[in-house]
Amino acid sequence: MTASPSQSDESTRPHFEEDYLLRTIGPIAEDAGMALTELVANAWDAGASLVDLTIPSAVGGTLIVEDDGHGMTADQFRERWMMLGYDRLKRQGVEVEFPALRKGWRRFAYGRSGMGRHGLLCFADRYSVETWRDGQSLRVDIATPESSTPLGIENEVRARRDAQGTQISVAVQRRLPDAGQVRSLLAATFLHDPRFIVRVNGESVAGADLSDSIERIELEIDGGPPVVVRVVDATRDGRGASHAGLSFWVNGRRVGTPSWMIGDESVVNASGRFARRYAVIVQAGEGWLPEVDRHWQQFRRSVAVDSLHLAVRDYVLSAFEQLGKTVADETSEAALMRHREIFGRLSRIRRAEIAAFTRALVKATPAASQDVLSAAVLAAIRIERARGGSGLLDRLAALDDADIGGLQELLSQWSVCDALAVLEEIDQRMAVIATIERLSADPGADELRVLHPLVTQARWLFGPEFESAEYASNVSLRTAAEKVFGNRLPMDAFPNHRLRPDLIVLADATCSVVAREGLEPGDVTASKIRNVLIVELKRGRSTIVSDDLDQAMRYVRGFLDSGALDGSPYYSAFVVGHSIGFKSGRESDIKDGGVLHGHVRAVTYGQLIRSAHQRLFRLKERIPARYEEMTGADLSDRVMRAGAPSRVALIEPDGI
Repeated sequence: MTASPSQSDESTRPHFEEDYLLRTIGPIAEDAGMALTELVANAWDAGASLVDLTIPSAVGGTLIVEDDGHGMTADQFRERWMMLGYDRLKRQGVEVEFPALRKGWRRFAYGRSGMGRHGLLCFADRYSVETWRDGQSLRVDIATPESSTPLGIENEVRARRDAQGTQISVAVQRRLPDAGQVRSLLAATFLHDPRFIVRVNGESVAGADLSDSIERIELEIDGGPPVVVRVVDATRDGRGASHAGLSFWVNGRRVGTPSWMIGDESVVNASGRFARRYAVIVQAGEGWLPEVDRHWQQFRRSVAVDSLHLAVRDYVLSAFEQLGKTVADETSEAALMRHREIFGRLSRIRRAEIAAFTRALVKATPAASQDVLSAAVLAAIRIERARGGSGLLDRLAALDDADIGGLQELLSQWSVCDALAVLEEIDQRMAVIATIERLSADPGADELRVLHPLVTQARWLFGPEFESAEYASNVSLRTAAEKVFGNRLPMDAFPNHRLRPDLIVLADATCSVVAREGLEPGDVTASKIRNVLIVELKRGRSTIVSDDLDQAMRYVRGFLDSGALDGSPYYSAFVVGHSIGFKSGRESDIKDGGVLHGHVRAVTYGQLIRSAHQRLFRLKERIPARYEEMTGADLSDRVMRAGAPSRVALIEPDGI
């Protein structure tokens, strides 16, 4: 069955969403600056020499864009303006048509997709067009009336008019642009051309002028026409740092916005002084027009564009290196001038050293602000006046951006002394872990004089309850230890009671015994021993056997039976070795008559190391290189120096 003509027309007629045209023209409908830029570009394509933009001061006012280009006849208007997706290159060619009075002018068109002409839809759902040519004028209202058509003509009026040109206007209902911002945007989007004048509310837009370029070079591009690259001072003549960056210009119009990105790669640190001060402008001719996307926001991907990006990248890096020296000198001079008076008090040699430090700091930290540099220079001058600060200056000059920022944050919250106190404690503990890890598996290490004193000194390895500085040796504990260990001490053994913790050297091990005193509940008259820590470290790469655990239990019982201790302390005994040679009974409680007196445990150096890492929040994994270059002996020496009492404290009253 065949449908009737009326049914067929109704069923096959296309339908459109009410915002179809807005979605089709894309970002032009959302960005007022882009919409007006496209309309100025249309005037360029129409062979205009003057474009006047009138921007109202309030919503509801009329925005007008008028040019003196070639205009359109009624037939041309319908063919060009009303055709969605109009292909400018296909129907008019790449060269611009000019009015007869501009005979001999030559210009290449920007237009591609035919969407920019509808830019006034950014401000309202309807706008007006008046165009005149060949003595005739046409005025129409353009709207998006209904779903049957995305674009329609209303109120068409024809009349006689001399001259040529086009005016489009709209009653602004949304996105009212700011005249000053539009003027700045257009100035940064089109190169200066005396044959193309743009005015915003009667004030001329000063297009980008490159006559004061610092450097100009022509680059040959594989697979594409050559380009001209210029470097300009973006801060000169009030341009402002917003003009800084790398930008590509094709046929006098900028592609996208300035940045220091080429594709997905950042070629210059955007926060550095060079990046904030200079602009690198790549000027490409009309031969690159086919490589630009329809919205003039970026290049299309192609072999020629890849070659262009590579050549420009190499040039920018070279320019950065050369001009960076000039910026560094100027910045260094400014930082020194802030402290001219105190700087002048230094000797000539020291002034030269401070100047060299300042240049090195500027070069190493290009993103640092002038205030940060000024503070660093003042600190350097004070250090130099105090003498002996050259090492610190060298370290400051070598800091990277992240370290400078971290140092600033650290000093804003901590005093140097407080920070050092915390860092020294953490560093000493990290060094203990690294030393044990290094030496415990080294059969050639002098464990008797290196590893054993180190481990027994670091009580925190055995648990947080032993952190307290109250753990020490006292007379009654020493008396009890002499009784307990007396029958096992060889002739060359020595109890070293001048260092804490006390070390007792046995035939096959080293023992340490310390205690913490306190007041018994209800007794406020006498201090008594509350806790006793016993650590026995086996010699060499020894294996702990069950007899070693039994021996530790006998130590505890010996202390219990000695009668030399004040109070009834709780005993924590550890036997430490390279490995454990039995699987069961690695720890046990010591009880007497149902009363718990202590606990004995066998542990390996590996267990100590792993638990220590956990207590230090695995910091070693975050700074792995800090202790790698030092030998085990060097680490041990540093740890023992850090933990040893001062020389004065080691001198006995009798001079021993």
